[in-house]
Amino acid sequence: MTQARELSQLAGPGPPAAVDWQAALAEHDRWLRMVVRARLGDWQAVDEVLQEVSLAAVAQRAPLADPAKVAPWLYRLAVRQVLLYRRKHGRRRKLEDRYARETQATDADRGTVDPLAWMLADERGRMVRAALAKLPPRDKEILMLKYSQDWSYHAIADHLGISHSAVEARLHRARGRLRDQLAAMHVIEVCR
Repeated sequence: MTQARELSQLAGPGPPAAVDWQAALAEHDRWLRMVVRARLGDWQAVDEVLQEVSLAAVAQRAPLADPAKVAPWLYRLAVRQVLLYRRKHGRRRKLEDRYARETQATDADRGTVDPLAWMLADERGRMVRAALAKLPPRDKEILMLKYSQDWSYHAIADHLGISHSAVEARLHRARGRLRDQLAAMHVIEVCR
């Protein structure tokens, strides 16, 4: 019989006995380790997760009323801590991967970018911004939402309170006006 059940039987009716968390955690340590190991697949992470389980067990806000329910409660707590561990390390891994991709891209860009090509791209960007500035506010707004914010037609329609087909029509007209401005500035050639 487990120590928790013995405590609950000895206590009899009345208020529940307080759980000795050090003893309870020691009693359930072996199988909790196996549960955490099976869910994570990493022995090195088991100690970290079980440490969080122990901290959560000791610092619980609502004391466990029935000492006989220590094992299922610890199981749920261990599963929750495994999920939190995975989430935390998944975020860290994504951040590290993104940083690695960005540094590789900037390192590659530094070695292969021609200064003349960089200057031309910069000048072209300035001219596109100047052409955008000459457009009516409604055209600028819809072009910026579509191409700067990368919103879908449906998202634009929802946010502006217009239909999907109205978004398509407004974008078509705005792109045409932008194309005309760029052609007038000799940034592009329009073939008609």
